[in-house]
Amino acid sequence: MPPSAKKSPSAEQALSHFVQYARQMLDAATTEPRRRELEAQLLALLPVVHALGLFDLFEVRDSALAALLRDELAERRELRVAA
Repeated sequence: MPPSAKKSPSAEQALSHFVQYARQMLDAATTEPRRRELEAQLLALLPVVHALGLFDLFEVRDSALAALLRDELAERRELRVAA
């Protein structure tokens, strides 16, 4: 199936994948190329998990990952305001 024809994940799938990708990113055994792939996948799911209220319920304890997510959310907000 071409990438443009992929269906969006369900809320449950998005949440599950988001947590899975985050855990893999934080695993010391994950290679840097794989970490970059995971980062892109994680950030693609960010709007969905944010809309689900994940960050209203849970706090990201890893400071680097928390900063990445916070910065991405701020950038997306700025883009919406500018549009």
